[in-house]
Amino acid sequence: MSKPQIGFYWCASCGGCEEAVVDLAESILKVIELVDIVFWPCAMDFKREDLEAMQPGQMAACFVNGAIRSSEQREMVEICREKSQALIAFGSCSHTGGIPGLANLYSRESILECVYNDGVMSNVNPDGVRPQPHTDQPEGSIELPSWDDNVKTLDQVVPVEYYLPGCPPPVKLIVEAVTALVEGNLPPVGSVLAPDMAMCRDCPRIDSKPEEAVLSEFKRPHEILIDPEKCFLAQGLVCMGPATRCGCDHACINGNMPCTGCLGPVSHESDYGGAILSATACLTTSNNQEEVTAALAGIPDPAGTFYRYSLPASMLFRRVGCRESEHGES
Repeated sequence: MSKPQIGFYWCASCGGCEEAVVDLAESILKVIELVDIVFWPCAMDFKREDLEAMQPGQMAACFVNGAIRSSEQREMVEICREKSQALIAFGSCSHTGGIPGLANLYSRESILECVYNDGVMSNVNPDGVRPQPHTDQPEGSIELPSWDDNVKTLDQVVPVEYYLPGCPPPVKLIVEAVTALVEGNLPPVGSVLAPDMAMCRDCPRIDSKPEEAVLSEFKRPHEILIDPEKCFLAQGLVCMGPATRCGCDHACINGNMPCTGCLGPVSHESDYGGAILSATACLTTSNNQEEVTAALAGIPDPAGTFYRYSLPASMLFRRVGCRESEHGES
């Protein structure tokens, strides 16, 4: 009996999800025993034409990591969708938008202006030349992917069956997902393949979590000597545990750092950033505007803190009416 075929593809992300597959170490041998990897261009010599040559639904599943920003990424995930029985959003960027999704705080034009014209980056470009989708040269024509106005999650572009969260997804969850796929024990379509329970619920520091308003100021991790036994919230540190799924075996917490929220929201939260913002605000002791403003000064980047991994998947989606609107985008 032939083994199920699976594939992996990488869109707008850092590559950490591909590293997570490598981090399976000896466990990857168990995966290879269960499935045939028939498309993984990051690790093996697969081309677009190899994917195009597949029959519709040939792959039992394709794990796509990364958000969607370019025409090439849209085209590739559409092909992956056609060739897969199940498309799995693999990691935070494809699940909720991830770090690349914070680009939705700025317009396409303002980002290009910053990179190619303002000169604040390291490139030397006195003529302000920008990449063009089509360029004719004596040697021939060059085609480059076009860049979309917004960063999108995978399911905002194509239908997705399952979500495997994390930045990157924990090795244990990857093995469990592949095993469930092979054994036919997957949950209902649309499920997130991680425990639907808040991180705080099984946090080793739960006994010291404050149950009422206790904070008059917020601190950043480098500003204090963090108590390795005490709840981060009780120490004035922003921790995403109250609204974040568990399933990572407390990797950051065991490293004495607060949860940053990479596994995304539990199912009952409609907007992850709003949920954790509300949970954090409930811990502040003052209703005085000046005191609240002073406390919030300890969170210098609220959008990047509360929507670090989830802006494209949020009700906000992108920032409207900011500086980049001067370039004609609303």
